[in-house]
Amino acid sequence: MIGDIRETKECQLKDPMDLFHSGQVVKICAPMVRYSKLAFRTLVRKYSCDLCYTPMIVAADFVRSAKARDSEFTTNKVGDHPLIVQFAAKEAQVLCDAARIVCPFADGIDLNCGCPQRWAISEGYGACLINKPELVKDMVRHVRSQIDNPKFSVSIKIRIHEDLKRTVDLCQKAEAAGVSWITVHGRSIEERHQPVHYDAIKIIKQSMSIPVVANGDIKTLKDAENVHHLTEADGIMVARGLLANPAMFAGYEETPFQCIQDWVDIALEHGTPFTCFHHHLMYMMERITSKQEKKVFNVLSSTSAVLDYLNDHYGV
Repeated sequence: MIGDIRETKECQLKDPMDLFHSGQVVKICAPMVRYSKLAFRTLVRKYSCDLCYTPMIVAADFVRSAKARDSEFTTNKVGDHPLIVQFAAKEAQVLCDAARIVCPFADGIDLNCGCPQRWAISEGYGACLINKPELVKDMVRHVRSQIDNPKFSVSIKIRIHEDLKRTVDLCQKAEAAGVSWITVHGRSIEERHQPVHYDAIKIIKQSMSIPVVANGDIKTLKDAENVHHLTEADGIMVARGLLANPAMFAGYEETPFQCIQDWVDIALEHGTPFTCFHHHLMYMMERITSKQEKKVFNVLSSTSAVLDYLNDHYGV
């Protein structure tokens, strides 16, 4: 898909930092495996989402394989901006090479320093990088020095340490290397469903002079406002809350039917694979369907069956 874009006019790139200088809290769609792809980004942007991330892409595979590039990264010229491409990487030059490939089509890259999955950590990716501040600093500095466009952002997404001093040290080293902003998921590597440490995000924010984004357990616009109040963060990043309600940032408490209709139109236009199309609808309709309805809807196995169901039951 990148190849298709190259043949067209230049993408309408934006400076993501303009959002952070706007005086408003920046509303962000998180990088989500399988889910935060072009069609879903197109949907949430219709409902007041300011900034979107791609799913995490392994930089080494992306650099090495044209097939990986075509399957992992899809965007368009106009509507899909500002866009941040998130990479998993452990070598500075590999991250630079990946950044150079996406630079003409995206507005920045993000280094994943927060993924707690075993496979990522065993490969040297994700959350294990919070214990390697010098490497993170080196990777940020390399990208900064090798990408000519000064508006191209370089950010990192982290988890916190049990000893918060280590997290502050990591963030300050990244800031010194030229990182644009830092997203903090307020849990340690070991924590999964425990309460988010918003107080830790506030301490990190107070230690930095660059923007800090808060992430973790934000399900509604009210949650987002509360977390902003608790942390003083410059931006709020949401994952599962947007899956359940892509119109969340526009103030809807549950997914409106218009949003479901928009998803159907966008997904069909983009040729979204059935499983992804269906899964998104299952998330969106979780709060607005009965147990009995879920039993029927969740086992539908074709696009036509889903479309018939939506038309018969909701007039969508």
